[in-house]
Amino acid sequence: MLRVFLVEDESTIRETLRDTVLWNQVGYEFAGEAGDGEMALPLLRQVKPDVLITDIRMPFMDGLELSKIVLREFPHMKIIILSGYDDFDYARKAIDLGVERYLLKPVTKNTLMDVLSEVKEKIESETEQQNYLNRFRLEAQEYEQYARLQFMEQVVSGGLSVPQIYEQAEKLELDIRAESYAMAFFSTPMESPLLEKQFSEANLRIRDALMGNFLKYPEYMLLHWRLNTYLVLIMAPTAAIPEWTERCVEIVRQVYTAETAVEDWYVAVSPATTRLSALPGCFQTLSRLWAYRHIVPRQHILTEETTAFLAEHGSAGSLAGLDPARMSPAILRSFLESGDANEVDSFVEQYLLNVSEAVSSPALRQYLAMNAFFCAAGFLQELGVDSAQLTAVLGDRDLLGQAISAQDLQACLEQILLQTVHLRDNASNRQGRSLYKQAVCYLEEHYTDEALSLNQVAREISVSANYLSAVFSQEMGMTFTEYVTGKRMEKAKELLRTTNKRSGEVAFAVGYRDPHYFSFLFKKTQGCTPRDYRAGGGRA
Repeated sequence: MLRVFLVEDESTIRETLRDTVLWNQVGYEFAGEAGDGEMALPLLRQVKPDVLITDIRMPFMDGLELSKIVLREFPHMKIIILSGYDDFDYARKAIDLGVERYLLKPVTKNTLMDVLSEVKEKIESETEQQNYLNRFRLEAQEYEQYARLQFMEQVVSGGLSVPQIYEQAEKLELDIRAESYAMAFFSTPMESPLLEKQFSEANLRIRDALMGNFLKYPEYMLLHWRLNTYLVLIMAPTAAIPEWTERCVEIVRQVYTAETAVEDWYVAVSPATTRLSALPGCFQTLSRLWAYRHIVPRQHILTEETTAFLAEHGSAGSLAGLDPARMSPAILRSFLESGDANEVDSFVEQYLLNVSEAVSSPALRQYLAMNAFFCAAGFLQELGVDSAQLTAVLGDRDLLGQAISAQDLQACLEQILLQTVHLRDNASNRQGRSLYKQAVCYLEEHYTDEALSLNQVAREISVSANYLSAVFSQEMGMTFTEYVTGKRMEKAKELLRTTNKRSGEVAFAVGYRDPHYFSFLFKKTQGCTPRDYRAGGGRA
């Protein structure tokens, strides 16, 4: 039930309206009253009614001034102005402010009830449209909008000027205006058919909880960056950016803490900046911090503060102080399993910094190079990939007989890791294309099923929803949700052209239980309503 608040300085009129209007009958709860605007304002801020009825001429603060303040603070509140003056100037000012109706006194009970009924219908219609829009946006965001990902890749690579960033953001309906920005990476459970890691209900719960938490805050823009990595653009006032950054970390920590069996999780956060043009630099710092997840697997939260100790052991210069664990093949293995080609330079730089004592020794440089080669070759063998393709990339480099300088070591490690990641991705892409084809075949037969979801399709082909989402976007250039919506809209247009089914029947036929939501989606994606499409002879 909607709530209404009455402001009228004439107590007789106020009490008559309060006591005679059948508020409940027209869907309202009488939420309060006041004798002037000054008294009303703090009460309105407390009650937050849906509709404000106010006289226009009152002492201390008149109805126009009250309306101006209320609409600034509560833009969705509907205002009905009452006036005893048939004055065009008052009416014009009220309309310019955006009040809903302007009624001349004396106002009868029935007239006010009729107006309240009309306003209620408008509020419900606007609420329904906003709910549909929110649902549409959530569906579009949940499995990632491909265009948004491309946009952000251009932003962090420095490929767009600030005016171009704003122009592209407007086209994508992204509000990226903020006083300050920060960036974060977080991981979802690693699952890949190539590595025979099975889909699990715990992983699904984690992923859904992470998505649900981040998508409900406008301060976060969430992007599915890589297979098991999400990027968060944090946007907030400068004073609040530390709070929203900390909340980002806490969301990830709490979700994973709730699943005690899952320990392989990470979140990295960049420093903040007040400039969009500085985001490429923020991203470089973030990438460097993110590389530490392979190097220090027990450090789940990666910031400049939590990783500062790595630089400290890099400066010791003493072999005696070198921890052998920092040269463990498990570090390289971790990168080969989940690292990205774009991360190779950052990872190698931080890896060598972490073992800088070893880099000073010719023998240990030789060991580090051989360790990387054998680790990569064994990894490829597990994937069924011929490791000869790895040897070929090294060219004339003789890892056994040739002395390796510190500079050569860095180049050698980068070559080995980059080639291995490319070979891994090629094998994964072949597997992914096979899974993608299975998914498309399933969708062709079931896209009109009301209960169809990414999770359902993923279960049918025995992979994780996260993996299928990434593969689908990569192969189709659009998200799962966008593809299904497109298929349903094409079928709906066919039915509208070739049958006499009503719009509601068409909605049910293509998989939508709510015909109003179907009409909203149809207009949103096709540019006209189903009725207009049919009336236009099947032309949008």
